[in-house]
Amino acid sequence: MGCESNNATPPGPAIAPGGESLDSMRIAEEIASGRYRGWSRGVDPRIPEAVPGFDAPFFQAGLAGYSDAAMRIIARRHGCPYCVTEALLDRTLLAGGRGFGKADLGELHDNVPGGAEDQPLAVQIMGSDPREMAASALKAIEQGKRPDRAYRAIAYAHLTHDPSGAVVRHTPEDFGPADGEYEEVSCGEEAMCESEATGHGRWPMSEEQREVTETRRHEVAPSGSSPVLSSLRDAASAAGSGFSSLSFSTVDVNLACPVKKIKSKARGGHWLAEPAGAIEILEAVREAVPARIPCTVKLRRSYDDSPEMVESFQRIFDAAYDMGYAWATVHARTVEQKYVGPSRWDLLREIVARRPDRVVFGSGDIWSVHDVFRMIAYTGVAGVSVARGCIGNPWIFRQARMMLAGQRPTPPTIAEQRGVLEEHYRLALAANRRMRHPDDYTSRNMRKFGIRFAEHHPESERVRLRFIAVKGIEEWQRVLDEHYSPR
Repeated sequence: MGCESNNATPPGPAIAPGGESLDSMRIAEEIASGRYRGWSRGVDPRIPEAVPGFDAPFFQAGLAGYSDAAMRIIARRHGCPYCVTEALLDRTLLAGGRGFGKADLGELHDNVPGGAEDQPLAVQIMGSDPREMAASALKAIEQGKRPDRAYRAIAYAHLTHDPSGAVVRHTPEDFGPADGEYEEVSCGEEAMCESEATGHGRWPMSEEQREVTETRRHEVAPSGSSPVLSSLRDAASAAGSGFSSLSFSTVDVNLACPVKKIKSKARGGHWLAEPAGAIEILEAVREAVPARIPCTVKLRRSYDDSPEMVESFQRIFDAAYDMGYAWATVHARTVEQKYVGPSRWDLLREIVARRPDRVVFGSGDIWSVHDVFRMIAYTGVAGVSVARGCIGNPWIFRQARMMLAGQRPTPPTIAEQRGVLEEHYRLALAANRRMRHPDDYTSRNMRKFGIRFAEHHPESERVRLRFIAVKGIEEWQRVLDEHYSPR
């Protein structure tokens, strides 16, 4: 179960009265010329200041089941300046990826940085517990510099038992120095098992530990005074000089995904209905991640349209900036909407207008390159997160670059489509080389991309059906030879 839903409205316009009359080419020309809001290099200068290399007002969103390294690199080769991994469950990261075929969110091996070309890259994390979120964020940024057990010790330090069975709360220092060797510390009878959220297992906590976990969520000391958060901050500072240059550039906290609650625990967009808990998670992650690494947050415009929930959104939104988050990406649907019905650019515009001094990215109903520039002009956002509109359409980024250069965007030719399909397959195969049957796995997995790529083909429905039927590399190649060869 990911953050996307099959129960989604087909592509259509957002609610943006008057927005349909905006001239996207003129907007792009103003941005490129520096006349638009003082963006001297075609982008709000605060964005590349926070993340070097992020040099255009758009990026590829994290897309469950899609935005692996192969898709990200294809997008970058077509002009995308910045990408986000699909949402990773904090417990998946803490478990180290062992014992899983598939977590309820992204597979780890698809979401690690894909080499020097896959930069800058944000890791997006989602979860239910501030300590787990903090420890998983630190692990992602450090690229697992410490043993897996060390990060779990940080997350669960306050939930171990002494020989009598009583719950004992510890700080991470009890398990060893931040930059040294760690003793093997189990979180229970087993060292690790599958995430509770998958339905196939859980972290091995006793009922007493679970009770402590739930009550402690509401007992956390104010920001900066918690021993656990202080230890995380000290550990991050101590390890700062040893980070890999191919680590994640940014940590993105997902408070937007409309996933189901697990055993009444909030995560993703459900935190928008629980602002105190959302703020606690944001504080914990910001404390854990070294100051030089930007943190960002993904939100929806509200949990629902009730005044209470709108106020809760604003409380979380303001708190994120107050504690140093570089920007928020706001999806213009509510959590209750999921992906049904149009997004509300008019309400997104109101959010931006209330805090004009803040960097805000927008998301929702970006189906063409023209939508990118119309959203910027209509809502006042600093940039646009391109989500479903870039699946099978990396050319949206090339077209955006063309428009910034004063050129009319052009659709991909049949030869360009074939080239990208072949290139995407090669990259996916390289990422899947450790699979037992990498060719067959890649061919089956690429069907979902082929279906979306087919939308650009003159015989789109016929080609779509052919991609659906692909079961192996020979059939994949046959579709390309029959429908993507020069005539």
